[in-house]
Amino acid sequence: MKQTLQLRLGQHLTMTPQLQQAIRLLQLSTLDLKQEIQDALDSNLMLETEEEWSSREQLNGAEQPVLESGQSITAPTESSISKNDTNNEQEIKADASAMPEDLPVDSGWDDVYDSTMPPSSGSLPRETGDSDYLAQRKTARTLQDYLGWQCNLTPFSDTDRAIAEAIIDGIDEDGYLKTQLEEIAAELDDEEIDSEEVEAVLHRIQQFDPPGVAARDPQECLLLQLKQYPREHPALALARELVENHFSLLANQDTNQIKRKLKINDDELHEINSLIRSLTPRPGTLISETEPEYVIPDVFVSKKDGVWLVELNSDSTPKLRVNADYARLIRRADNSQDNTYLKNHLQEARWFIKSLVSRNETLLKVATKIVEFQRGFFEHGEEAMRPLVLRDIAEALEMHESTISRVTTQKYMHTPRGTLEFKYFFSSHVSTAGGGECSATAIRALIKKLVAAEKPNKPLSDNKIAGILADQGIKVARRTVAKYRESMAIPPSNERKRLA
Repeated sequence: MKQTLQLRLGQHLTMTPQLQQAIRLLQLSTLDLKQEIQDALDSNLMLETEEEWSSREQLNGAEQPVLESGQSITAPTESSISKNDTNNEQEIKADASAMPEDLPVDSGWDDVYDSTMPPSSGSLPRETGDSDYLAQRKTARTLQDYLGWQCNLTPFSDTDRAIAEAIIDGIDEDGYLKTQLEEIAAELDDEEIDSEEVEAVLHRIQQFDPPGVAARDPQECLLLQLKQYPREHPALALARELVENHFSLLANQDTNQIKRKLKINDDELHEINSLIRSLTPRPGTLISETEPEYVIPDVFVSKKDGVWLVELNSDSTPKLRVNADYARLIRRADNSQDNTYLKNHLQEARWFIKSLVSRNETLLKVATKIVEFQRGFFEHGEEAMRPLVLRDIAEALEMHESTISRVTTQKYMHTPRGTLEFKYFFSSHVSTAGGGECSATAIRALIKKLVAAEKPNKPLSDNKIAGILADQGIKVARRTVAKYRESMAIPPSNERKRLA
C-alpha cells in the first residue's frame, strides 16, 4: 500500500475546556450549582464571595466591583499589577525586618482552656442560651419509630413487649399489619406464646396513634377508627353496621341495596357517607417519613403596570469576584512555580465567572421568552396554555434545542400561580375543529374541571368527556382522555361513583 500526503480543508466544532465548563454549569440545578460554586471557592484562591469582599472592604475602605446578575467581572491586568510590584516588595521587606522573633502575647493557654474544660467531677457543662433547641430535638422519622415510642410508654411485660415489637416490625408504610399472627408467634421461639396471646397484644397496639393502625384489612381499619368516635354521633351506629355487616355493598357503592338493608332514607345515607369519608383508609401515611424538600426558584415572574417582568433570583447563588489582593501578587515575566500557579488560578477564576454570567444571561433569555409565549396562562390559568415545544424557543432565540433542554431541566420559576418547573410550560398539541391547536395541558385542565363539576352519583365516562370536548371544538379520542385522566391520578367513572 502506497503512502501519500494529502491536504484537506474542513471545519469542525472543538469542545474547549471553557465551553465544557459553561455547558456543565448550564444544566445544573440551583442546589447543584451552589455545591459547584463552593467547590470552586475551596479549590481556587482567586475566587471570593461578596461577604468576604465586604469584610475586607470595611478594613481597607476600598470599593471593588461585585459579580451581579448579567454583569461580568475582570481581574486586574498584569500591566497594572506590575506597576506596584516594587513598592509592594519594599513594604513586605520592611515589615519582615521590623517583626521581632518572639511576639508578646497577653494570654496563656491556661486562660483559654480553663473556661472551656468541663469540671473534674464529670458533670456536663450547662447549656447556653445560644443552643438551638429545635436542632437538638429528635423526632420520630418513620411509622415504626413512632409506634415504638408509644410502645415504650405502654406498661408491657417482657413477653408482651417482644410480641409488640414483632407486630410493629410487620406493619407496612400504609399502617396495615401484613404478617400473620401465627408467623409472629413462630418467629418468637417461645412455645408458650400462641396466636391468641399475639392477638391480645395486637388489640392494644391498635389503640395507638394514628387511629386505625395495625389493622389487617380496610374493613378492620375503618372499624377501629369508628370505635374512637363519640357515641353521641347520630350516624355512628348505622355507619358501624354498614362497615361491619355490609362492607361489600359499601365498596361497590350499591346505594339501593344499602338503603334497603339499613332501612334508611337519602338524608340518613348522606350523613353515613359523610362520616365514612372523613376516615383515613391508609393511616400510616399520616406519619411522614421524609423531610420536606424546598424548591429554590431560579427566576421570579411578576406583573407590574400591566407588563409581565422576569427577574433572576439573586439570592439563589452567591456573588463572586476575583480577589484583587491575590491577583496583585502575580509578577509579569516571572515563570516561577508559584507565579505560574497563581496565573493558572486567575485564568480559571475568570473562566468560571464568565461561565456563570453566561448561564444567567441564557437562563433569563429563555425564561423571558417562555413568559411571552405563555402569557395567556399567566393571565387566565391552565385552560389558556398554548402548545409549546423546545424548537419554538430555540428558533426564537436562535439557539440549539439541546441548549434549551439544558436550561429548562431542573429550573424553576416563581409565578403568581405557584412555583413551576420550566418543563411545565412545554406540552404537545391536539388539533381543534377550527384548524387551530390546543395544548395538552389545557385539555388536562378541562378534564379536571369537568370531573370536579360532575354529579357524584353519575360520574362522566371517558367517552362522555370526549363528546363534551368535541362540542367545544377540541378533537380528542376516548383513549386520549383516558391517558390524560390517568396521568392526573383520576380514577375511572365506576370508581369515582359515590353515595348520594
